[in-house]
Amino acid sequence: MGTWQLEIFKMSLYMAFPVTMFHYFNQPGNYEHWVNKVREEYYPKENKEHRRLIEESIKLHNQKIEEKELELMQQAIKKNNL
Repeated sequence: MGTWQLEIFKMSLYMAFPVTMFHYFNQPGNYEHWVNKVREEYYPKENKEHRRLIEESIKLHNQKIEEKELELMQQAIKKNNL
């Protein structure tokens, strides 16, 4: 066990470390830099060509599904008419 000076030092370190980290990471400059960096990583700026390709693939996918459903409906109608 240490002396009372060591205990005072440890207690001041335990209290100063979180306060220092809170102060550093909540500075507007640091915070904005970090947030903008993460935002650009997760949500890159939208590219019009990529957006167009995505919309085309969605339309093509939906069109295929509709064609299959229409074919199944026509088969069901033919079955019921026989």
